[in-house]
Amino acid sequence: MNAERNTGTTDIEVVRDRLTGAARTVVGAVAGAVGIGWLVRAAWGLPSAMGAGISAIQPTATASVRYRNRQFHNTEPSSQIASGSGFSLLNSVLTKRNLGRAPGPIPLVTPELPEQAADLAVTWYGHATALVEIDGYRVLTDPVWSERVSPSPLIGPARQHPVPQRLDELPPLDAVIISHDHYDHLDRDTVQGLVASQSAVFIVPLGIGAHLRHWQVPDERIVEMDWGTSVSLSTLQRAHEGTDLTITCTEARHFSGRGLVRNTTLWASWSLAGPRHRVYFGGDTGYTKAFSEAGAKLGPFDLTLLPIGAYDAAWPDVHMNPEEAVRAHADLNLGNAAHGLLVPIHWATFNLAFHGWSEPVQRMVAAADAAGTAVAVPKPGQRIDRNGVPPGQTWWKDVSR
Repeated sequence: MNAERNTGTTDIEVVRDRLTGAARTVVGAVAGAVGIGWLVRAAWGLPSAMGAGISAIQPTATASVRYRNRQFHNTEPSSQIASGSGFSLLNSVLTKRNLGRAPGPIPLVTPELPEQAADLAVTWYGHATALVEIDGYRVLTDPVWSERVSPSPLIGPARQHPVPQRLDELPPLDAVIISHDHYDHLDRDTVQGLVASQSAVFIVPLGIGAHLRHWQVPDERIVEMDWGTSVSLSTLQRAHEGTDLTITCTEARHFSGRGLVRNTTLWASWSLAGPRHRVYFGGDTGYTKAFSEAGAKLGPFDLTLLPIGAYDAAWPDVHMNPEEAVRAHADLNLGNAAHGLLVPIHWATFNLAFHGWSEPVQRMVAAADAAGTAVAVPKPGQRIDRNGVPPGQTWWKDVSR
């Protein structure tokens, strides 16, 4: 793997010539331990996968009042890591890093999708990826088909279950919505696959369009939006005869970033409103008063897709826990916890926190039962039809070694 080039310089020497000081020593040690070939493969495609730089993002970002000092900001005071939690986080990394692994194989369902989209249904593919059917439209949320949620093909959180359907097997989509630019919600390879196999528009928060353009997504297939703004699919020439779908960018409480620089692009949740049904996609967010505001302006919602996993006491502002998800469902339905159906997302697929694999869904089901909220917990690949009977809610109990 270290064969000399025509210049007489080896690969490892070329790498070292670009480094200085301590970094040179670290890379040399890593390369010696794992091999330069592995190191090159781990770094392969890194700049492209990370997306656009701030100079490409900024022209769009500066259009928002939420963008100050080269960053977007939450409305409510929010910390990515709670003050004073450093020691507990270190202890968790050392002692609990494997706690979120599934104890056994996760059951999959091969999606069975009708030729025509239903009035209201959802197929969960894992994590925050779902195919929503609403009033005859199909909208795909936060699509991630890659094996790892990382810019590297060899390093980073890996899937705990396969994607239950190939990307090119998806039916025709009307829109793809993205909540934010973290790797477990915005994946370069999946985006490029959708550009090749679909004609759907990508509807994204401000700044993310720069990432998409960096990956060769045509301008005419990108719509960037700020909180509180809406787009009608009829204006994008994607309306179905006799119906329309309005997609609204709603406030979330989170952060963004694909490298060391944070919050250069906006994060969001989404409301989908057809003539007969309404769906809310939470994406990834901490609990926020914005839920009740969205409920008052855009609700109530027949279906909510809300994150329940990857929470921790060290980051309570930017990730909801399961009980907060149930509370958010009620907020989105004008205080009526019994209205609509809650389908949990953002759990089971990637190990991103220090809680047990099934803990999020166990806690959510208990909280929903106490609140009188109807929930459906699909297996990856399972389609939930709101007009049908939700599946059994205990399949996760059978996941064992």
